[in-house]
Amino acid sequence: MYKVGLYTLGCKVSQYETEAIGEEFERRGFSVRPFDDICDVYVINTCTVTAESDRKSRQFIRRAVKKNPKAIVMVVGCYSQRSPHEIAKIEGVGCVIGTENKLSVVSIAEKMLRERESGGACQVFVSTTDVTKASFEPMSIKRAPRTRSYVKIEDGCESKCTYCAISDARGRVRSKPKDDVIREVEELYRGGTREIVLTGIETGSYGRDFDEKYGLADLICELDRRKSCERIRLGSLAPELITHNFVMRVREAGILAPHFHLSIQSGSDSVLRAMKRRYNSSQAMRVIEDIRENIKGAQFTTDIMVGFPGESEENFLETVEFVKKARFLDAHVFAYSRREGTPAAYYENQIPEDVKRERSERLIRIKNEVRDGVLAQIVDAGAPLSVIAEVRGGDGYYTAHSDSYVEMKFSSDNENLSGELLMLTPVSHKDGIVYGKCD
Repeated sequence: MYKVGLYTLGCKVSQYETEAIGEEFERRGFSVRPFDDICDVYVINTCTVTAESDRKSRQFIRRAVKKNPKAIVMVVGCYSQRSPHEIAKIEGVGCVIGTENKLSVVSIAEKMLRERESGGACQVFVSTTDVTKASFEPMSIKRAPRTRSYVKIEDGCESKCTYCAISDARGRVRSKPKDDVIREVEELYRGGTREIVLTGIETGSYGRDFDEKYGLADLICELDRRKSCERIRLGSLAPELITHNFVMRVREAGILAPHFHLSIQSGSDSVLRAMKRRYNSSQAMRVIEDIRENIKGAQFTTDIMVGFPGESEENFLETVEFVKKARFLDAHVFAYSRREGTPAAYYENQIPEDVKRERSERLIRIKNEVRDGVLAQIVDAGAPLSVIAEVRGGDGYYTAHSDSYVEMKFSSDNENLSGELLMLTPVSHKDGIVYGKCD
């Protein structure tokens, strides 16, 4: 039996795709092994969101080659879509595929293994498609973990933000047919998964490419009506795609977790304009306030970029004030990374690395203070939270996440609670974690 090792860099969409690739290898008789094992085939699903992502992708490609120089090393994903020939030059790489036809790596691996067994010479196989004309690649996952599964419902992004290469790597928006989404969600739920996360490159654009008028709110409401699973959580959402009509429709869906990850990027209007984001800070704040007013217990997480070209200290402080006013449960703070081929890479007034680092550290401290304030309110309120128990540590404490995505810990002598839906009363908080007790 041939052995295959898989490694994913990047987002939840890529993680889902790697899981689907792994299941396809298993259906064809391969044994999926840890990436650090000596395998016959390695598949690296790459990321290109930053220059550091490219570097890490190359690092794991070389790690696979070093682990077994005789293995067939296959590279897929966003980095290979943007820079296929750069990857093909890395010694030991056998196959490069972009962001389309990822499942084809399985049949290509079989073909290359047969050629190797017969003594034939394997040429480096490079295949990338024009993602501006791509359709949604059919794929699904069957394996159902007890706690949480991801379902990819959308691919592509048409925002063309000036700092980002993902629209080039992923192409136009295309959506998974609704019946396929519903079928996959319900199969995972029947298999034992408690929570399904609907994810995409631009999740809020789901259905934009359909002939019929059917969007993300329609999908959520249909899953709720059918009682397709216990809990639905949404992946990252662009603020401009969240309308008041969307909020008022999904508020009635009891299946929907009241947690919204909004990709805000900046709280400064001048920076948002330079980024070519499709909203300003006031519009983004109105979305947060609208959800908070209409969806009970809603919490928010976000992504914030600091050090974008031309960002002044005043601009940075506008972002700080936005974070404070929004009262985010958490924020992923990161420094701008110059991406060759994107408009922002050629902007004047690039911010020095030390300034980016200092602003990042400052904002992380502030967002942690904001988080602690949010958690203190939750503890003071004392209202029980609905959680799914995850892993029990050696100290006897389970980790869990509430429906609003509050990270929690609780103690129990019961060793069989993983995947169980429980009610926890918050008692205290420390370092971003709420400690609770079972009701």
